[in-house]
Amino acid sequence: MTEAHAQVLQPGATIGILGGGQLGRMLSVAASRLGFKTHIFEPGANPPAGHVADRVTTAGYEDAGALKAFAAAVDVITYEFENIPTSALDLLESQKPIRPGREALRISQDRLTEKTFLQELGLTTAPFADITDQAGLDAALAGIGAPSILKTRRFGYDGKGQARIKAPEDAAEALTAMAGAPSVLEGFVTFSHEVSVIAARGVNGEIACFDPGENVHRDGILHTTTVPARLSKSQRMDAVLMAGKILNALDYVGVLGVELFVTPAGLIVNEIAPRVHNSGHWTQNGCTVDQFEQHIRAVAGWPLGDGRRHSDVVMENLIGADVDRIPELAKEPDCALHLYGKAEAKPGRKMGHVNRVVKAQD
Repeated sequence: MTEAHAQVLQPGATIGILGGGQLGRMLSVAASRLGFKTHIFEPGANPPAGHVADRVTTAGYEDAGALKAFAAAVDVITYEFENIPTSALDLLESQKPIRPGREALRISQDRLTEKTFLQELGLTTAPFADITDQAGLDAALAGIGAPSILKTRRFGYDGKGQARIKAPEDAAEALTAMAGAPSVLEGFVTFSHEVSVIAARGVNGEIACFDPGENVHRDGILHTTTVPARLSKSQRMDAVLMAGKILNALDYVGVLGVELFVTPAGLIVNEIAPRVHNSGHWTQNGCTVDQFEQHIRAVAGWPLGDGRRHSDVVMENLIGADVDRIPELAKEPDCALHLYGKAEAKPGRKMGHVNRVVKAQD
Protein backbone atom coordinates (compact mmCIF):
# COMPACT_ATOMS: atom_id res chain seq x y z
CA MET A 1 0.00 0.00 0.00
CA THR A 2 1.34 3.43 -0.92
CA GLU A 3 1.14 6.58 1.19
CA ALA A 4 -1.06 8.27 -1.42
CA HIS A 5 -3.28 9.81 1.24
CA ALA A 6 -0.44 10.83 3.53
CA GLN A 7 -0.47 14.38 4.86
CA VAL A 8 1.19 16.97 2.65
CA LEU A 9 3.56 19.03 4.75
CA GLN A 10 3.15 22.77 4.61
CA PRO A 11 5.99 25.32 4.70
CA GLY A 12 7.03 25.76 8.31
CA ALA A 13 6.91 22.03 9.04
CA THR A 14 10.06 20.34 10.33
CA ILE A 15 11.89 17.54 8.55
CA GLY A 16 14.04 15.37 10.78
CA ILE A 17 17.28 14.10 9.24
CA LEU A 18 19.27 11.21 10.69
CA GLY A 19 22.93 11.98 10.05
CA GLY A 20 24.74 15.29 9.95
CA GLY A 21 27.21 14.92 7.08
CA GLN A 22 27.36 16.74 3.77
CA LEU A 23 24.26 15.03 2.37
CA GLY A 24 22.27 16.17 5.39
CA ARG A 25 23.72 19.64 4.92
CA MET A 26 22.58 19.87 1.30
CA LEU A 27 19.17 18.40 2.17
CA SER A 28 18.80 21.12 4.81
CA VAL A 29 19.64 23.85 2.30
CA ALA A 30 17.09 22.46 -0.15
CA ALA A 31 14.45 22.21 2.58
CA SER A 32 15.00 25.82 3.59
CA ARG A 33 14.36 26.98 0.02
CA LEU A 34 10.94 25.35 0.21
CA GLY A 35 10.18 26.95 3.57
CA PHE A 36 10.78 23.88 5.73
CA LYS A 37 12.80 23.64 8.92
CA THR A 38 15.26 20.83 9.52
CA HIS A 39 16.33 19.06 12.69
CA ILE A 40 19.52 16.99 12.56
CA PHE A 41 20.15 13.94 14.77
CA GLU A 42 23.88 13.20 14.84
CA PRO A 43 26.14 11.53 17.43
CA GLY A 44 29.20 13.59 16.48
CA ALA A 45 29.74 17.16 17.60
CA ASN A 46 29.60 20.11 15.20
CA PRO A 47 28.36 18.22 12.10
CA PRO A 48 28.42 19.94 8.69
CA ALA A 49 24.63 19.79 8.44
CA GLY A 50 24.31 21.57 11.77
CA HIS A 51 25.73 24.75 10.25
CA VAL A 52 22.62 25.23 8.11
CA ALA A 53 19.89 23.39 10.06
CA ASP A 54 17.37 24.88 12.50
CA ARG A 55 18.14 22.41 15.28
CA VAL A 56 20.70 19.73 16.08
CA THR A 57 20.39 16.89 18.57
CA THR A 58 23.81 15.54 19.54
CA ALA A 59 23.22 12.05 20.91
CA GLY A 60 23.89 8.42 20.17
CA TYR A 61 21.46 6.12 18.40
CA GLU A 62 21.16 4.08 21.59
CA ASP A 63 19.79 7.11 23.53
CA ALA A 64 16.05 6.34 23.65
CA GLY A 65 15.19 9.59 25.39
CA ALA A 66 16.95 11.72 22.78
CA LEU A 67 15.34 9.74 19.96
CA LYS A 68 11.86 10.24 21.42
CA ALA A 69 12.44 13.96 21.88
CA PHE A 70 13.74 14.23 18.32
CA ALA A 71 10.71 12.40 16.90
CA ALA A 72 8.34 14.61 18.90
CA ALA A 73 9.94 17.73 17.43
CA VAL A 74 9.63 16.78 13.74
CA ASP A 75 6.85 16.00 11.26
CA VAL A 76 8.61 13.37 9.13
CA ILE A 77 11.96 11.59 9.38
CA THR A 78 14.45 10.88 6.62
CA TYR A 79 18.14 9.97 6.59
CA GLU A 80 21.40 10.67 4.80
CA PHE A 81 23.08 7.27 5.33
CA GLU A 82 22.01 3.65 5.52
CA ASN A 83 23.69 2.19 8.59
CA ILE A 84 21.23 3.28 11.27
CA PRO A 85 20.74 0.75 14.09
CA THR A 86 17.50 -1.22 13.87
CA SER A 87 16.65 -0.46 17.50
CA ALA A 88 16.69 3.29 16.80
CA LEU A 89 14.52 2.85 13.72
CA ASP A 90 12.01 0.74 15.66
CA LEU A 91 11.58 3.51 18.22
CA LEU A 92 11.41 6.34 15.69
CA GLU A 93 8.95 4.56 13.41
CA SER A 94 6.54 4.18 16.32
CA GLN A 95 6.50 7.97 16.64
CA LYS A 96 6.68 9.46 13.13
CA PRO A 97 6.76 8.29 9.49
CA ILE A 98 10.20 7.39 8.13
CA ARG A 99 10.74 8.04 4.42
CA PRO A 100 12.14 6.15 2.57
CA GLY A 101 10.64 3.23 4.46
CA ARG A 102 12.27 0.53 6.54
CA GLU A 103 12.23 -2.08 3.78
CA ALA A 104 14.64 -0.06 1.65
CA LEU A 105 17.01 0.23 4.59
CA ARG A 106 16.75 -3.47 5.44
CA ILE A 107 17.69 -4.46 1.92
CA SER A 108 20.46 -1.93 1.33
CA GLN A 109 22.16 -2.49 4.70
CA ASP A 110 23.20 -6.01 3.68
CA ARG A 111 24.95 -6.67 0.37
CA LEU A 112 23.74 -10.29 0.23
CA THR A 113 20.13 -9.28 0.85
CA GLU A 114 20.43 -6.49 -1.71
CA LYS A 115 21.78 -8.69 -4.49
CA THR A 116 19.22 -11.39 -3.78
CA PHE A 117 16.43 -8.79 -3.93
CA LEU A 118 17.70 -7.45 -7.26
CA GLN A 119 17.92 -10.90 -8.82
CA GLU A 120 14.41 -11.71 -7.64
CA LEU A 121 13.25 -8.61 -9.55
CA GLY A 122 14.75 -10.11 -12.69
CA LEU A 123 17.69 -7.70 -12.75
CA THR A 124 21.24 -8.85 -13.48
CA THR A 125 23.99 -8.54 -10.88
CA ALA A 126 27.57 -9.78 -10.68
CA PRO A 127 27.79 -13.43 -9.59
CA PHE A 128 27.91 -13.64 -5.79
CA ALA A 129 28.00 -16.04 -2.86
CA ASP A 130 27.46 -15.85 0.89
CA ILE A 131 30.73 -16.43 2.76
CA THR A 132 30.88 -17.58 6.37
CA ASP A 133 34.20 -19.45 6.55
CA GLN A 134 37.30 -20.50 4.62
CA ALA A 135 35.69 -23.64 3.22
CA GLY A 136 32.78 -21.60 1.89
CA LEU A 137 35.14 -19.07 0.32
CA ASP A 138 37.15 -21.82 -1.36
CA ALA A 139 33.98 -23.39 -2.75
CA ALA A 140 32.68 -20.02 -3.97
CA LEU A 141 35.97 -19.25 -5.69
CA ALA A 142 35.80 -22.60 -7.48
CA GLY A 143 32.46 -21.52 -8.96
CA ILE A 144 32.85 -17.76 -9.39
CA GLY A 145 36.57 -17.73 -10.07
CA ALA A 146 39.27 -15.13 -9.63
CA PRO A 147 39.82 -12.27 -9.85
CA SER A 148 36.94 -11.46 -7.53
CA ILE A 149 36.32 -9.29 -4.51
CA LEU A 150 35.36 -10.15 -0.95
CA LYS A 151 33.21 -7.56 0.82
CA THR A 152 31.68 -7.29 4.24
CA ARG A 153 27.92 -7.69 4.00
CA ARG A 154 27.37 -4.57 6.11
CA PHE A 155 28.98 -1.18 6.85
CA GLY A 156 31.22 -0.87 3.78
CA TYR A 157 31.53 2.35 1.77
CA ASP A 158 34.03 4.22 -0.40
CA GLY A 159 36.11 1.08 -0.89
CA LYS A 160 36.21 0.18 2.82
CA GLY A 161 35.45 -3.36 3.99
CA GLN A 162 36.73 -4.92 0.76
CA ALA A 163 39.60 -7.19 -0.25
CA ARG A 164 40.53 -8.17 -3.79
CA ILE A 165 41.32 -11.77 -4.58
CA LYS A 166 43.54 -11.92 -7.65
CA ALA A 167 44.17 -15.65 -7.36
CA PRO A 168 42.87 -18.48 -5.12
CA GLU A 169 45.95 -18.28 -2.92
CA ASP A 170 44.86 -14.77 -1.85
CA ALA A 171 41.69 -16.15 -0.24
CA ALA A 172 42.98 -16.67 3.30
CA GLU A 173 44.42 -13.14 3.52
CA ALA A 174 41.19 -11.65 2.16
CA LEU A 175 39.10 -13.53 4.71
CA THR A 176 41.38 -12.34 7.51
CA ALA A 177 40.84 -8.76 6.33
CA MET A 178 37.10 -9.18 6.96
CA ALA A 179 37.90 -9.57 10.69
CA GLY A 180 35.19 -12.17 11.18
CA ALA A 181 32.40 -10.08 9.65
CA PRO A 182 29.82 -11.90 7.49
CA SER A 183 30.90 -11.41 3.89
CA VAL A 184 29.89 -11.84 0.29
CA LEU A 185 32.11 -12.82 -2.63
CA GLU A 186 31.45 -10.96 -5.87
CA GLY A 187 32.80 -11.96 -9.25
CA PHE A 188 34.47 -9.31 -11.36
CA VAL A 189 32.41 -7.92 -14.22
CA THR A 190 33.97 -6.87 -17.51
CA PHE A 191 32.46 -3.47 -18.20
CA SER A 192 33.30 -0.42 -20.28
CA HIS A 193 32.17 2.13 -17.69
CA GLU A 194 29.89 2.70 -14.73
CA VAL A 195 26.81 4.88 -14.75
CA SER A 196 24.28 5.76 -12.11
CA VAL A 197 20.65 6.80 -12.18
CA ILE A 198 19.24 9.12 -9.56
CA ALA A 199 15.52 8.49 -9.37
CA ALA A 200 12.69 9.58 -7.11
CA ARG A 201 9.24 8.31 -6.19
CA GLY A 202 6.53 10.31 -4.46
CA VAL A 203 3.95 9.25 -1.89
CA ASN A 204 1.37 8.82 -4.67
CA GLY A 205 3.64 6.55 -6.72
CA GLU A 206 4.78 9.08 -9.31
CA ILE A 207 8.35 8.57 -10.53
CA ALA A 208 10.88 11.03 -11.91
CA CYS A 209 14.41 10.14 -13.04
CA PHE A 210 17.42 12.31 -13.72
CA ASP A 211 19.67 11.58 -16.68
CA PRO A 212 22.20 8.81 -16.03
CA GLY A 213 25.67 10.08 -15.12
CA GLU A 214 28.97 8.41 -15.99
CA ASN A 215 31.21 7.74 -12.98
CA VAL A 216 34.97 7.48 -12.58
CA HIS A 217 36.45 6.23 -9.29
CA ARG A 218 39.89 6.65 -7.78
CA ASP A 219 41.03 4.48 -4.88
CA GLY A 220 37.48 3.27 -4.38
CA ILE A 221 36.05 6.81 -4.07
CA LEU A 222 33.97 8.58 -6.69
CA HIS A 223 36.16 11.10 -8.53
CA THR A 224 33.93 12.50 -11.28
CA THR A 225 30.42 12.16 -12.65
CA THR A 226 29.84 13.36 -16.21
CA VAL A 227 26.46 14.07 -17.75
CA PRO A 228 25.42 13.02 -20.30
CA ALA A 229 26.83 9.52 -19.92
CA ARG A 230 27.98 7.44 -22.87
CA LEU A 231 24.82 5.43 -23.42
CA SER A 232 22.69 4.56 -26.40
CA LYS A 233 19.07 5.61 -26.39
CA SER A 234 17.98 2.07 -25.54
CA GLN A 235 20.57 1.78 -22.74
CA ARG A 236 19.40 5.07 -21.27
CA MET A 237 15.81 3.86 -21.34
CA ASP A 238 16.79 0.52 -19.78
CA ALA A 239 18.63 2.29 -16.95
CA VAL A 240 15.63 4.46 -16.13
CA LEU A 241 13.21 1.52 -16.30
CA MET A 242 15.42 -0.53 -13.97
CA ALA A 243 15.45 2.28 -11.42
CA GLY A 244 11.68 2.61 -11.66
CA LYS A 245 11.24 -1.13 -11.14
CA ILE A 246 13.30 -0.98 -7.94
CA LEU A 247 11.41 2.06 -6.64
CA ASN A 248 8.03 0.41 -7.16
CA ALA A 249 9.10 -2.91 -5.66
CA LEU A 250 10.14 -1.09 -2.49
CA ASP A 251 7.04 1.17 -2.39
CA TYR A 252 9.73 3.81 -2.07
CA VAL A 253 9.34 7.47 -1.11
CA GLY A 254 12.32 9.72 -1.76
CA VAL A 255 15.46 9.71 -3.92
CA LEU A 256 17.34 6.50 -4.73
CA GLY A 257 20.73 6.01 -6.37
CA VAL A 258 21.25 3.00 -8.67
CA GLU A 259 24.79 2.19 -9.84
CA LEU A 260 25.07 0.19 -13.08
CA PHE A 261 27.88 -1.42 -15.07
CA VAL A 262 27.70 -1.03 -18.85
CA THR A 263 28.61 -4.34 -20.49
CA PRO A 264 28.28 -5.79 -24.01
CA ALA A 265 25.52 -8.04 -22.68
CA GLY A 266 23.54 -5.19 -21.13
CA LEU A 267 23.35 -3.25 -17.89
CA ILE A 268 24.32 -4.94 -14.62
CA VAL A 269 23.23 -3.51 -11.26
CA ASN A 270 26.18 -2.89 -8.96
CA GLU A 271 24.36 -1.51 -5.93
CA ILE A 272 21.56 0.73 -4.74
CA ALA A 273 21.62 3.54 -2.19
CA PRO A 274 18.35 4.56 -0.48
CA ARG A 275 19.21 8.25 -0.25
CA VAL A 276 20.54 11.19 -2.20
CA HIS A 277 23.80 10.15 -3.81
CA ASN A 278 27.25 11.56 -4.52
CA SER A 279 26.83 10.85 -8.23
CA GLY A 280 23.74 13.07 -8.26
CA HIS A 281 25.49 16.26 -7.13
CA TRP A 282 25.66 17.43 -10.76
CA THR A 283 21.91 18.10 -10.60
CA GLN A 284 22.56 21.17 -8.44
CA ASN A 285 23.76 23.06 -11.50
CA GLY A 286 22.34 20.97 -14.32
CA CYS A 287 18.63 20.92 -13.40
CA THR A 288 16.02 23.33 -12.14
CA VAL A 289 15.05 20.87 -9.39
CA ASP A 290 18.10 19.06 -8.03
CA GLN A 291 18.24 15.70 -6.24
CA PHE A 292 18.11 17.31 -2.79
CA GLU A 293 14.98 19.34 -3.49
CA GLN A 294 13.48 16.29 -5.17
CA HIS A 295 14.01 14.24 -2.02
CA ILE A 296 12.51 16.93 0.19
CA ARG A 297 9.53 17.22 -2.14
CA ALA A 298 8.98 13.46 -1.98
CA VAL A 299 9.21 13.02 1.79
CA ALA A 300 7.02 16.10 2.32
CA GLY A 301 4.31 14.70 0.04
CA TRP A 302 4.77 17.41 -2.59
CA PRO A 303 4.65 16.86 -6.37
CA LEU A 304 8.01 15.85 -7.83
CA GLY A 305 9.98 18.08 -10.17
CA ASP A 306 10.55 16.60 -13.62
CA GLY A 307 14.35 16.50 -13.27
CA ARG A 308 15.07 17.58 -16.83
CA ARG A 309 18.69 18.51 -17.49
CA HIS A 310 19.28 21.99 -18.91
CA SER A 311 23.10 21.79 -19.01
CA ASP A 312 25.91 19.31 -19.43
CA VAL A 313 27.91 19.03 -16.22
CA VAL A 314 31.09 17.43 -14.91
CA MET A 315 31.04 16.97 -11.14
CA GLU A 316 34.38 16.49 -9.40
CA ASN A 317 34.76 15.54 -5.75
CA LEU A 318 37.23 17.58 -3.71
CA ILE A 319 38.95 15.08 -1.46
CA GLY A 320 41.52 15.78 1.24
CA ALA A 321 44.19 18.19 0.03
CA ASP A 322 42.07 19.11 -3.01
CA VAL A 323 40.77 21.96 -0.84
CA ASP A 324 44.08 23.71 -1.55
CA ARG A 325 42.79 24.20 -5.10
CA ILE A 326 39.77 26.23 -4.00
CA PRO A 327 41.26 29.69 -4.74
CA GLU A 328 42.01 28.65 -8.32
CA LEU A 329 38.73 26.81 -8.78
CA ALA A 330 36.87 29.92 -7.65
CA LYS A 331 38.37 31.81 -10.61
CA GLU A 332 37.18 29.32 -13.22
CA PRO A 333 34.25 30.37 -15.41
CA ASP A 334 31.16 28.13 -15.37
CA CYS A 335 32.44 26.50 -12.18
CA ALA A 336 30.18 26.14 -9.11
CA LEU A 337 31.81 25.31 -5.77
CA HIS A 338 29.94 23.37 -3.09
CA LEU A 339 31.94 23.15 0.15
CA TYR A 340 30.89 21.09 3.16
CA GLY A 341 32.21 23.17 6.04
CA LYS A 342 34.45 20.42 7.42
CA ALA A 343 37.13 21.78 9.71
CA GLU A 344 39.99 19.44 8.82
CA ALA A 345 41.08 17.99 5.49
CA LYS A 346 42.13 14.35 5.75
CA PRO A 347 43.20 11.85 3.09
CA GLY A 348 40.11 10.26 1.57
CA ARG A 349 37.76 12.75 3.23
CA LYS A 350 35.19 14.44 1.00
CA MET A 351 35.54 18.17 1.61
CA GLY A 352 33.31 19.45 -1.18
CA HIS A 353 32.69 19.18 -4.88
CA VAL A 354 32.73 21.36 -7.94
CA ASN A 355 30.23 21.34 -10.80
CA ARG A 356 31.59 22.52 -14.13
CA VAL A 357 28.79 23.52 -16.48
CA VAL A 358 30.04 22.47 -19.89
CA LYS A 359 27.35 23.88 -22.14
CA ALA A 360 23.72 24.90 -22.09
CA GLN A 361 21.23 22.63 -23.84
CA ASP A 362 19.24 23.89 -26.81
